[in-house]
Amino acid sequence: MGTEGASVLLERAGRLTLQTGNLLNWGCLRKKCPATPSEEETLEVLECTVAQAIEKINPEERDELKVSAKLFIVGSNSSSIRDAADLACSALGVAQLDSVIIAPRPVEDGINLSLEYLQPYWKELENLVQNKKIVAIGTSDLDKTLLEQLYLWAQVKPSSNQVNLASCCVMPPDLTAFAKECDIQLLTHNDPKELLCEASFQEALQESIQNVKANEWIPLWLLRYSVIVKSRGIIKSKGYIIQAKRNAS
Repeated sequence: MGTEGASVLLERAGRLTLQTGNLLNWGCLRKKCPATPSEEETLEVLECTVAQAIEKINPEERDELKVSAKLFIVGSNSSSIRDAADLACSALGVAQLDSVIIAPRPVEDGINLSLEYLQPYWKELENLVQNKKIVAIGTSDLDKTLLEQLYLWAQVKPSSNQVNLASCCVMPPDLTAFAKECDIQLLTHNDPKELLCEASFQEALQESIQNVKANEWIPLWLLRYSVIVKSRGIIKSKGYIIQAKRNAS
């Protein structure tokens, strides 16, 4: 389908979901969208997928694999967490994710992340654990004080906390001691502070599709998943899922 047809479809859609499929299988790029605008008169969610890279997990191999995800929150709606988990499970053909780490939306400079800010998102994650959609949940870039506050408040305790070694080349001793005491695994990452922002998403959309009103589209979240063979530590599959909503004036 040409970019003009894609532009028409975007004007009719309320949400946009992009799936890369397994990045390890990218041989050619082919988006799975309706062939012509007339095939979809009304759209709630427009799904664009690299069809040839989609790789669902064989149920017979499920116990041998660990499915983990990191969810980067871009918008302010905590209910997006359930959508992200559901889409990840659907894309991989599984009923449950083994672990999900949440990376909250970056706060403004000079403002510290607070427990009150985290609570709505954590409650959504707890619901997914209780409904057996996720086994374990974790956090990203929490210092000792905030991690302790979350741990004491939460019903489902964080099983891990990621630390960005770009800003902290040595694990803080107080964080290390608290994590050990509460059996919280400390992991490292090198993700940027903001993996996807509204401006960069709109710019990419504008470059990809002609005549699209890119400024109407607001990214909600980005989920990065990986499937690892437990016994060998080999990455079998990895990919991204992005969802955006349209704010038409």
